[in-house]
Amino acid sequence: MTATAPRAPRAALPDADPAPLPPAVPARVAWFFGGLTAALLALAVVAAGSGHLHIPPAEVLGGLARGLGLELGPEPSHPNGYAALWTIRFPRVVMAMLVGAALAAAGALMQGVFGNPLAEPGVVGVSSGAAVAASATIVLGVSVAGPWTTAGAAFLGGLVATFAVYALARSGGRTEVVTLVLTGVAINAVCGAVLALFTFLGDTQEREQIIFWQLGSLNGTRWAYVAIVAPLVVVGLLAAGAMARRLDLLALGERSARHLGVDVERLRVVAVVVVALLTAAAVAFCGIISFVGLVVPHLVRMAVGPGHRVLVPASALGGAVLLLAADLVARTAVPYADLPIGMLTALVGGPFFLWLVRRTRRQAGGWA
Repeated sequence: MTATAPRAPRAALPDADPAPLPPAVPARVAWFFGGLTAALLALAVVAAGSGHLHIPPAEVLGGLARGLGLELGPEPSHPNGYAALWTIRFPRVVMAMLVGAALAAAGALMQGVFGNPLAEPGVVGVSSGAAVAASATIVLGVSVAGPWTTAGAAFLGGLVATFAVYALARSGGRTEVVTLVLTGVAINAVCGAVLALFTFLGDTQEREQIIFWQLGSLNGTRWAYVAIVAPLVVVGLLAAGAMARRLDLLALGERSARHLGVDVERLRVVAVVVVALLTAAAVAFCGIISFVGLVVPHLVRMAVGPGHRVLVPASALGGAVLLLAADLVARTAVPYADLPIGMLTALVGGPFFLWLVRRTRRQAGGWA
């Protein structure tokens, strides 16, 4: 019997499937989610007890338990403490969590579907478009859907603005970073001009409401608003999570993603709709809150890696923490004043955006 010579290893074909993105370290992911969850719960208790009427954390937990029908913990000692918690504080805390999660998840989704680190709902005009449509309902007195009118108009405005940026920035089957940003700047400028027109046409009360949109604030949040925003955010987050695997494949390149069965254009269209849904839900009652969708996904990506199955939910949790902390600062930094939360997030996000632009340009070797 003659021994057969061992076969040489088969060379990899040029068109072989590329390896998927490496999974994040499980222990690091678990610690990260645990830390964010603990920070969110602690911030929620502190935020609910902070303000003109200070309520200790134990009484906040006791008031929460009694509102849920449980006889646990001490009751708020102040006569108006329980009413303040459930009428003003708790709705605002929940809204901050929902809006932060929506904006951060929308940012992670936008960056994944466009394949660049500079994409963010506010940068590409979806926030401004949603605010313009909502402001139009204020000035024109449209109320065809009752309390859902503003949210519905914001959704349509954000959708139109997002598709406009996508259509104008895409050329030759590609969406370049610089073109995307410049197109977003143009859309934001147009939306700013329309907002100025509505400001001119509106009366004093309507102008104040439009200024509210431009500055962004959680002041005046009520449970009725939370009931409208929460279903939109939940649906958007579930849809974003369902696209995580295909976004990982898209990160390998459009050609590789198509080879692995991903309909790239359909994925982008669905992602644009989800981003518009999440951003419109955030803008509908709180105004323009910038840069949350830009800052949070990058910080999360540095901690747990680029895999979207971890990145999307972690960004949502991180966004809730960030916006809740920003709202706490907005309510307590200046005595007897409620600072615009959009101003605070822009103060943090603006320098981060400039650093990211320089870092991206340096890694790409220039844009010329």
